[in-house]
Amino acid sequence: MKRSTIAMLGAIAFLAAIAAWAVTGSSDRLGPRPEAERAPLALITSLPLLFGEEFGLDNGGSPALTRLEQRYNILPVGVADQKSLQGKSLLLMAHPRAQPADVLVQLDQWVQGGGKLLLLADPKLDWPSSRPFGDKLRPQPAFADTGLLQHWGLKLSGPEADGSDTRGHLASTGKCIVVGGGMIARCSIGRGWVTVIADADFLNVDDSEADNLSLLVGELNRLESR
Repeated sequence: MKRSTIAMLGAIAFLAAIAAWAVTGSSDRLGPRPEAERAPLALITSLPLLFGEEFGLDNGGSPALTRLEQRYNILPVGVADQKSLQGKSLLLMAHPRAQPADVLVQLDQWVQGGGKLLLLADPKLDWPSSRPFGDKLRPQPAFADTGLLQHWGLKLSGPEADGSDTRGHLASTGKCIVVGGGMIARCSIGRGWVTVIADADFLNVDDSEADNLSLLVGELNRLESR
């Protein structure tokens, strides 16, 4: 599937979520920050956001990365363990690879202690890749939920089997607030905060000014303000 088609599907899927965000948060576009005011943002992802798939000099970062770098000092990390998150207060996990059980415990402790997390958990990723299945550098086909969402009081389900709805859905089994037709969940966890978005394809755009990315930086800004 072509990138333009994926971007269109992502835009359609997020129409309800963007509308909900405009009601419950700030609908103004968040512009660049002066370099000295850019907050640190730890990033864990299986998506080709930092580099293109071929790692060539002419195949650099994605439009999503460009938009993020206008407001944040991006700090790529491999796993969400205590050592990697020490001294950091804001984390973006964009469709991450499965984290070991002991790391999930440390991530939960980091959030409980005041950490703020934006997690993009796509139950059916449609991101195109030229890499073969099984390649460690190919984006994960689905978010590997190993129990962390359930621990936080959330249930993630995939798209309808008949193709009538291509979106993932979140449902609260605890105290999380779900908005955007089930696309976004916001949770208070101990002294920290977690926002979960049931999609990651919306990052696959050709323009760093895309409305989908406004949703991304808007949710990060919301977490910062907590």
